[in-house]
Amino acid sequence: MVRMTWVEVDADSGFGIENLPYGVFRRDGADARVGVAIGDRVLDLAGLAGAGLVEDRGWFASGALNGFMTAGRAAWTANRARLRELLTDPAHREAVSPHLVPVADAEMLRPFEVADYVDFYSSEHHATNVGKIFRPQGEPLMPNWKHLPVGYHGRAGTVYASGTPIVRPCGQRKVVPTDAAPSYGPCLKLDIEAEVGFVAGVPSTAGRPVTPRAFRDHIFGFMLVNDWSARDVQAWEALPLGPFLSKSFATSVSPWVVPVAALEAARVAPPVQDPAPLPYLRADEPWGLDLRLEILINGRPVSRPRFEGMYWTPPQQLAHATVNGAPLRTGDLFASGTVSGPAKDERGCLLELTWNGTEPLELPDGTKRTFLEDGDTVTIRATAPGANGATIDLGEVTGTIRPAHC
Repeated sequence: MVRMTWVEVDADSGFGIENLPYGVFRRDGADARVGVAIGDRVLDLAGLAGAGLVEDRGWFASGALNGFMTAGRAAWTANRARLRELLTDPAHREAVSPHLVPVADAEMLRPFEVADYVDFYSSEHHATNVGKIFRPQGEPLMPNWKHLPVGYHGRAGTVYASGTPIVRPCGQRKVVPTDAAPSYGPCLKLDIEAEVGFVAGVPSTAGRPVTPRAFRDHIFGFMLVNDWSARDVQAWEALPLGPFLSKSFATSVSPWVVPVAALEAARVAPPVQDPAPLPYLRADEPWGLDLRLEILINGRPVSRPRFEGMYWTPPQQLAHATVNGAPLRTGDLFASGTVSGPAKDERGCLLELTWNGTEPLELPDGTKRTFLEDGDTVTIRATAPGANGATIDLGEVTGTIRPAHC
């Protein structure tokens, strides 16, 4: 049975007592503060702390989650237990109610200060499709792909809050692949990448890798990510060192960070890995996640990827990112790479959905897209199974395309 809360929560809201994701908000131009979602409300943790109802060491009125994330797993667990007590015991209703703010009255901000940003390439279906598009006569997967989680370092300074407009990037590109030389101008193949991210809370020591078993000791929670991509710029610049300007112009994150503890019931066995990974990548428990994503363009669904099929799991990504001794910092953001499945309606980007523009995607309103047009709004949302039969809503990440300034 789902644990009951005295707060009015719709049964299908996904923001019940088993979720309690963290975010940062402000109201009426006031200072930003940390809150937790419950139903259609934001519970103001700075207000609760001021009333002496939760422990606070300067965490909740700071305008970012970083201070609380640094506090570590014991503090996260204790605060979650205390919030569940406050929201389920009717004896606390009178004291807590004044600190519940309607989500509609809150401006949701980027939930944490980003230290570093890493983007992986962990879907076998996505990597295979991309290989078939660009290397139709060769092997779709590169020789290293099944031996390590392939990734690249992105740019922390262009990680934006959900709802931030996305300006079409400019750069060098070939209008036609056979052009003798590139030209400069606005991106002509602007794309999305539906991804799931996780954020580090507790730092690690330089020179000491983080093992998959230590994942819960360092990682605070999960959120949705849209890693916007300039495919024509990418095609010209990527060899030999990989993406640069084609990825660094904008990455959007959802406003809610779902605690690792809230997703325990969503853990499933990941795909079988063959060949067996090297010992530092081996986990002693399953860390696939049963997350169901949905991509909408202008409010209309175009794809429903499922995260459970991702070949490389979050603990393996973390282990690989630190195996060289690179230390974790609070606010390090790691994204999964495009989430794609085997069916066409499970592909997580327009590059796949339109097969690099050769198969236009027809939207439900009759219009067609190969890549994004100015004015298009993209929304990615997701849910997961929670404890006691509940549904966990990861919220949504959205962005609207604005014209380039070339």
